[in-house]
Amino acid sequence: MQIHDLIGIGFGPSNIALAITLEEKKTEECNVDAFFIEKQPNFAWHANMMLDNTHMQISFLKDLVTMRNPLSHFTFINYLHQKQRLQDFINLKTFFPSRHEFNDYLAWAASHFNNRCAYGEEVLEVLPEKRNDEVSLLRIRSRDSDGVINERLTRNLIVGVGGVPSIPECFLPLEGDTRVFHSSGYLREIAQHDSAKKIAILGAGQSASEIFMDLHNRPNAPHVDLIMRARAIKPSDDSPFVNEIFNTDFTDFVFSRSDQDRTALLDEFWHTNYAAPDLVLIEQIFNVFYQQRVAGNARHRFLRRHEVVSVNVLPEGIQLVLRDLNADREYSAMYDAVVLATGYNRDYHKSLLKPLLPYMGNFTVDRQYCLQSTPNFIPAIFLQGACESSHGLSDTLLSVTAVRTDEIGRALLEAVNQSTAKQTDNPIRAVAGR
Repeated sequence: MQIHDLIGIGFGPSNIALAITLEEKKTEECNVDAFFIEKQPNFAWHANMMLDNTHMQISFLKDLVTMRNPLSHFTFINYLHQKQRLQDFINLKTFFPSRHEFNDYLAWAASHFNNRCAYGEEVLEVLPEKRNDEVSLLRIRSRDSDGVINERLTRNLIVGVGGVPSIPECFLPLEGDTRVFHSSGYLREIAQHDSAKKIAILGAGQSASEIFMDLHNRPNAPHVDLIMRARAIKPSDDSPFVNEIFNTDFTDFVFSRSDQDRTALLDEFWHTNYAAPDLVLIEQIFNVFYQQRVAGNARHRFLRRHEVVSVNVLPEGIQLVLRDLNADREYSAMYDAVVLATGYNRDYHKSLLKPLLPYMGNFTVDRQYCLQSTPNFIPAIFLQGACESSHGLSDTLLSVTAVRTDEIGRALLEAVNQSTAKQTDNPIRAVAGR
């Protein structure tokens, strides 16, 4: 069985950027054999949130490569040039392309590596391959769309699976009920509810706000309740000094702080990334409610300072028991569908790597995003997008992707340069700072 230098789980923006980094660092003397496994049947980036008139919240200059190598073939600008749209994009006078266009850019970049990615395979488990008392390799077991189990061996691993939908506890028993769904599946699921007359949205962030406006503009004109604990929808702070927390050198600062200082930093700047829609979008929502007042039409409700106490599944719909935190009272409301715009968890790697738990301790990473392990565990395992608590709020964003993959790529390349056939002396342990 072939042994890969690196297997990547997931082929979203982070691992695409890594594939590009390794390709651009390739030399005759050093060529990392990297292979990726992606659960989706083909490349798609938040496919079910590709709503009309939605734009990126981040500059196109923070694409997959520019912050690392502005001369790269894979810049967003070169993508525009290849698609013969560069002049027209310049005339738009914007740093923020549509989400549809950026998805097309990512798909264009991913297409260069089709022969190095197995699409339509879900990784089931990562198993240790022991040689005497040492774990020298990892066995990756995955299942394809036909149910066939595939196994691959690798010397090193990188996990870039993105976030897993965060479902409030009271909704967990409703798993499988198509009338309640997470925003990550919005377009697919809402298509089944064309006749819905009343819909609830839970959340106070960009997704909740975009879905509200999408439902407002739909021809079937459903009534929508926008439900959140907050008193107001707060805009993201993208002012220059605040935006410095997303600079690549700020990662060093965050990582060098104590746990207490890092927690304080995350709390202080939390609203730059979470529950913080664009101001323009907030203004659109405010205008919807204002025009309702002008027309005397109560089609939608903004239920601020509300929380869901319990959920009841009834034949006629989903009943939410809501608590009005201002009035300190509870009441029930019936809905044909409920959209959970409740964010994502970033700890899926812990369950995916559960067979390696005896070697991983508490899943702590070093500065190079490499999991700390016991001395008898040789493979290096890197995490992308799961290190916010140690590396800062930018970890889940595109802001640092290009530079982060450069750091990981350099560690891998140095390891491959130094490696020998004897895998029990894999020097990536030293490179990764273990």
